[in-house]
Amino acid sequence: MSAEDKASDLPENDIGPDAEAHAAESESDTIDLSGAEDGPSEDELINQLQADLNEVKDRLLRTMAESENIRRRAEKDKADASAYAVTSFARDLLNVSDNLRRALSGLPESLDEAVKPVIEGVQMTERELINIFERHGIREVTPAVGDRFDPQQHQAMFEVPTAEHAPGSVVQLIAGGYMIKDRLLRPAMVGVSRAMDVHVDTKA
Repeated sequence: MSAEDKASDLPENDIGPDAEAHAAESESDTIDLSGAEDGPSEDELINQLQADLNEVKDRLLRTMAESENIRRRAEKDKADASAYAVTSFARDLLNVSDNLRRALSGLPESLDEAVKPVIEGVQMTERELINIFERHGIREVTPAVGDRFDPQQHQAMFEVPTAEHAPGSVVQLIAGGYMIKDRLLRPAMVGVSRAMDVHVDTKA
């Protein structure tokens, strides 16, 4: 019997174990398209990308705003440092100005001719000091009698009961105050009026 006759005698379905394994593997490799769309849809992806983009834009705007605020603060600090750099030095010079003013205000009306040049020199020194103050934005605060007491610029040294002025008014200027630009360098020292005490006669 030939090899061809032997092959023809085999059953048609008797393929052997190797063929069955190969068939099972091929079947497992078959792609089931019925559930292919398990991931997010195209609209969902677009919405997610748009949300991410909006978040990035928001963070960028916040960062830019914060950077601008930092820049403005730095510029203000620089301007303040330049404008008020002489504050401590000017405050020390106020005592010099006060002493010059006291010396001039305490002079008698009649002066010896030999003393007049010295007095004129003191007066020139005071005027020059005032001019220097003005060049650096320093001005004097001198409330007049009857002005309303301002706690932002005045310091009350004592109270005077009086009916001549409304309570809380300046009745005496002891020493002038000073401002540097828009800041208080030293308050003006003043006396302040208060209402007179009313005594009720209970014997009547």
